[in-house]
Amino acid sequence: MSFDPDQPRYDQSTFYGRLRHFAGMTDPLIAFAPTSELVAASELMQKCREKKPVPATLEELHRAQRLYQSAFHPDTGELQNFAGRMCFNVWGGTMLCGAMMIWYKSTPAVIFWQWANQSFNALVNYTNRNAKSTLTTKDLVVSYSTAVSGALAMAIGLKTYFAKKQSSPLAQRLVPLGAVAVANAINIPMMRQNELKDGMTVTDVDGNDVGVSRLAAAKAISLVVLSRNIIVAPCMILTPVIMEGLNKVASFRKHINKLNIPTQLALTFVIYGAMIPVGCALFPQQNSVKLSTLKRWEPEAYEKLKDIKGDRVYFNKGL
Repeated sequence: MSFDPDQPRYDQSTFYGRLRHFAGMTDPLIAFAPTSELVAASELMQKCREKKPVPATLEELHRAQRLYQSAFHPDTGELQNFAGRMCFNVWGGTMLCGAMMIWYKSTPAVIFWQWANQSFNALVNYTNRNAKSTLTTKDLVVSYSTAVSGALAMAIGLKTYFAKKQSSPLAQRLVPLGAVAVANAINIPMMRQNELKDGMTVTDVDGNDVGVSRLAAAKAISLVVLSRNIIVAPCMILTPVIMEGLNKVASFRKHINKLNIPTQLALTFVIYGAMIPVGCALFPQQNSVKLSTLKRWEPEAYEKLKDIKGDRVYFNKGL
């Protein structure tokens, strides 16, 4: 029986392999696994690392690995906070994205739900950061404040603009997407600003720490921002479009007071939930930068890394 607790079950060099990996890791049904089961899974993985005999089948080992990967940080091995885990993201994201699209007409509601969403995003970003990079309380406060301010400015600005232009209800329903996209572009880089300033830890092909690189940090953060916006865009585009279509159906419109909220939440849950593993799988978690690229764009880092084993350096891009 061949099993490596630190290697994903599926081939991470292909999108399909990464999709299967993250579909298991972000499964919302395992979000509520009891802590005792998570700790037992962690202990089982540790026994496997130490080559100790374990009384478990291969299927049981794979389930334990999935639980471990869903709840423990890949860099530190620490148990992550419950709400920041990617397997909980579909539940939190459904409620927040759904709320932003349901109560998009009221300015106080826009302010409250944008604030709530960015608070949740800040928690998710912190939980899934590259833990090898330091982050102070001041960094957290500045990141959080800037992202909330950016999201509110974009949401209120677009809402006011579309109201003055008397734009269609569909256009007004898309305001939350613009705010979320802008906030992601602020929140994630701000949360990881020290990596951009000082560089993030990179390793050689064998996983040994060999130095730091700002270019690797820029690539990692860019990929995460892109992934996050790809995750959220379909539900915040398709849900309003579908709801506009349903509002033209007489039988639905007749019962809209009862059907509006549950329908939007159900659509968000399905679309957003389906996109989380897709977005996470778009780019390899263990990403890399070629030494030749470092030589061109970050020569000072290249000089320190040019003699390492292999032709590139590797890093955990984060989620």
